[in-house]
Amino acid sequence: MLGDIGPPLLIVAAVSVVLGTVLQRVSGMGVGLVVAPTLSLILGPVAGVLLTNVTTTFSAAFIAIMLRRDIDWRRYRRLAPLIVVGSVPGALLVGAVDRSWLEIIIGAALLGTLLMTAIARIPQVSGPFPAAVAGTAGGFLNTAVGVAAPAMLVYAQATDWRQRSFAATLQPIFFTMGATSVLIKIGVGAAPISELPPMIVIGLIVAMVPLGVLAGGVLARRVSAEAGRRVAVVVVTAGAVLLLGRGLGHAAGII
Repeated sequence: MLGDIGPPLLIVAAVSVVLGTVLQRVSGMGVGLVVAPTLSLILGPVAGVLLTNVTTTFSAAFIAIMLRRDIDWRRYRRLAPLIVVGSVPGALLVGAVDRSWLEIIIGAALLGTLLMTAIARIPQVSGPFPAAVAGTAGGFLNTAVGVAAPAMLVYAQATDWRQRSFAATLQPIFFTMGATSVLIKIGVGAAPISELPPMIVIGLIVAMVPLGVLAGGVLARRVSAEAGRRVAVVVVTAGAVLLLGRGLGHAAGII
């Protein structure tokens, strides 16, 4: 439970939120990639991903306001309706799977999707079907593991979506995914909100998210989106490996 962790881990959690928000402001994605593995290690996979979803919702709302001129609302409308469809099975998975196996699933999913986006040759596609697949996959991944960015990145590469519009449009998409994930998981009892003390959550969001957005706005004028993505990949890979190792250790009875 978040209220039971000590100040050093709270500082780590706060730093992860700031770093993730900075990277999201620079490259369009980052909060889920950085925060999900970090908070899952600190709080466990259920509470960690739930707090990631909450953080994603607020950070995306802040950044969407700043990037509103470049948002492609037509693309958003294609993707958004299927987010709910993917979120429901994601919430049911969270409620049904043992903690150690959920850590294994999160770690493996993060590593697998990162590897796929790094080495796979993605064919060019068009039409409503790819958007439907991306929206459903993104909703499922965001609810189950707190990270929808790889699904969106594959869709962007497959449809040749320009970076400026892509980064801006991701924000209302991430807002919708985060809010939907929180509501559905709480609604089906997969992630009790009581595990997140309100004052600590409010403190993280009020203090850390605006700080990350402001710092990210400054860095966005000096650092390329590609450099921001590389940092996010390094952080999420380390977190995913640790999370996968801990899950395997728990499942095998070693830890």
